Amino acid sequence: MASITQLFRRFLERPGSIDLAPFERTVASAGDREERVRELAELPEPSVDDLAEFCAIVRETARRTLGLRPYDVQLVGMLAMLSGNVAEMATGEGKTLSGAMAAAGYALQGKRVHVISVNDYLAQRDAEWMGPLYGSLGVSVGWIAETSTPEERRAAYAKDVTYGSVSEIGFDVLRDRTRTDVADLVVPEPSVALVDEADSVLVDEARVPLVLAGAADPGDAVPEMAALVRQLVKGYHYELDDQARNVHLTTKGIDTVEQALGLELYDNATTLTEVNLALHAHALLTKDVDYIVREGKVHLINPSRGRVALLQRWPDGLQAAVEAKETLPASETGEILDSITVQGLITRYPEKCGMTGTAVAVGDQLREFYDLKVAVVPSNRPCVRTDAPDRLFEYAMEKDHALVDEIVEVHATGRPILIGTLDVAESERLSLTLSGRGLECVVLNAKNDAEEASIIARAGERGAITVSTQMAGRGTDIRLGDGVDELGGLYVIGSGRHTSSRLDDQLRGRTGRQGDPGGSIFFVSGEDELITHYVADEYAKGVPDRELVGHAQRVAEGVNMEIHRNTWRYTRLLEHHRSLVLALREKVLRGESAGDALSGAAPERWSELRETVGEEVLQEAARQIVLFHLDRCWADHLAFLGELREGIHLRALGRLSPIEEFNKEAKPAYERMLAEIESRSVATFESASITSEGLDLDGAGLKRPTATWTYLVQDNPFGTEWERILNRLTTKVRRRR
Repeated sequence: MASITQLFRRFLERPGSIDLAPFERTVASAGDREERVRELAELPEPSVDDLAEFCAIVRETARRTLGLRPYDVQLVGMLAMLSGNVAEMATGEGKTLSGAMAAAGYALQGKRVHVISVNDYLAQRDAEWMGPLYGSLGVSVGWIAETSTPEERRAAYAKDVTYGSVSEIGFDVLRDRTRTDVADLVVPEPSVALVDEADSVLVDEARVPLVLAGAADPGDAVPEMAALVRQLVKGYHYELDDQARNVHLTTKGIDTVEQALGLELYDNATTLTEVNLALHAHALLTKDVDYIVREGKVHLINPSRGRVALLQRWPDGLQAAVEAKETLPASETGEILDSITVQGLITRYPEKCGMTGTAVAVGDQLREFYDLKVAVVPSNRPCVRTDAPDRLFEYAMEKDHALVDEIVEVHATGRPILIGTLDVAESERLSLTLSGRGLECVVLNAKNDAEEASIIARAGERGAITVSTQMAGRGTDIRLGDGVDELGGLYVIGSGRHTSSRLDDQLRGRTGRQGDPGGSIFFVSGEDELITHYVADEYAKGVPDRELVGHAQRVAEGVNMEIHRNTWRYTRLLEHHRSLVLALREKVLRGESAGDALSGAAPERWSELRETVGEEVLQEAARQIVLFHLDRCWADHLAFLGELREGIHLRALGRLSPIEEFNKEAKPAYERMLAEIESRSVATFESASITSEGLDLDGAGLKRPTATWTYLVQDNPFGTEWERILNRLTTKVRRRR
């Protein structure tokens, strides 16, 4: 029976309000059939037309092939996903198996399913682990990873169910948008997206666009600027704002820089930008917190997962500044050929569902941006974990001492401890401190995430101390060692509250799985970034209270929600343009619309060439000409809209709505793009050399990039260009005074 809370939520249509009763009745009916199905020597092929029979057969199939008998709640989670919902299932409740059963259910309806995860490791592991289940159900399964070749990708996508990370699937979609031959396409028409760690993929990753670039060149390094700002002193030559989100030169700093460079800084815009970027990299981006250096390259750290963000980079100028700061050669930069947001990627799928341990907290965003509702699936066994109140301190040093004392005291009992830190540097400082106290620990952070599965698996052993930068999306259960139950189970300690309560809940959720005992506690200080960044104006000195900490998290979550919403406001029109362009491109790629357009625009030239080279060669030449100019003009359109968005906020100074002004200019720009595609294509067709051998692409000036490369562009942490301009103007005014 639904609880009072569930009924109230359902009445208000709040996240987590999905009625589970129909699913529970179906599972109960499946339970009545379990004994009969188990006695069958050979299981029949299941059909989702009878969901109770499907549940009974898929349960027995899992037992026979994997040695796992799905709990009733796992079947409920599967049915919730088959109904197009996000199933919230606690850590350790068997989401991987529930997701596989749901994917098989969709596949048995003749639908192609992409199981989208947060990383390559989980995609491969789950596809191989669940392979026997799929095989026995008559469903084929494959997986892709960053190292997969085009042939391997094509083969994996041809399966009924394909596992892959959100970035790799997104990059494949982008690459397909540059193909000039149907035979080279990799990704089939989308059907069903089943998203693992749905909150992480659909919310946390949704602010980071996936990018396809071409014509790569070395980046513009600024080593002399990095060397210059390295000599500047904080508080004398430059100052940070109250939230440490921006930095500006003081009057003395400006004088020092101008003397060193021998020029008037504010009369040289390019130099001013280079100095500011170098100063931002020096003062606001911290090694082992925001990024690490490994194998001679700068690797960004994903703030929501504490891992290296593979292929992720800041906008090119800032990226080059950080590389110069670390005295590394500048990495490639390139012209953006196309990009896609996670939201744009997922909304391509006609059907969507997902699973995660923490969905209700982002339920409003899932509904607003993806039209997904949350079904809260109860745990198989009641959670008996003890969550202690936060330990609060005024100063970070006090907090750190108390945290280490807590670890020493608990470790003396033999109870295993998992400590969640907020960044890599903190995890390594803690490791050194514990070592100084005679305690050895295992550190899991962005520097060694390849070893994560084995590290996490041992975290529940007696006497183990494990330090992790972030536990979100780790994907491995922690099982308790012998005798640990009697000690109270795994003890989880958070070294600070995250900017999202979901991340706190994910850390807590590593203990107390399947009715195991466990405990958790968080240590918080008034000097933590959560407090200083989000509620600095409301915090007076002293020990912060729990209400202030909760308020700070809500403010942080509101900021991130607004970032997501604002990103979507600006990309909604762009996504509409993209869908129209892709429909046009599809017609050109697969049909003869290019030939029809060019023969109509230049009938004499068309007739002349048809007589000499033939219809087939001419159609292919027309296709290549139009595809080139379509792709070229689309890249130009993206660049224009990017520049437009950078400066559009200045319209707010004139009491105009930036988003309305953006849309007002973007629409005619799209029409101009279409006209430009046509005029350029006709001009090329009139002048190009087309023989019986085909079109001379290079001779016609239709040379495409020799290579393309993919990356994720991290939002600039220091605001847009217009904000930096205003800061520079403010500094200049301050200086003149």
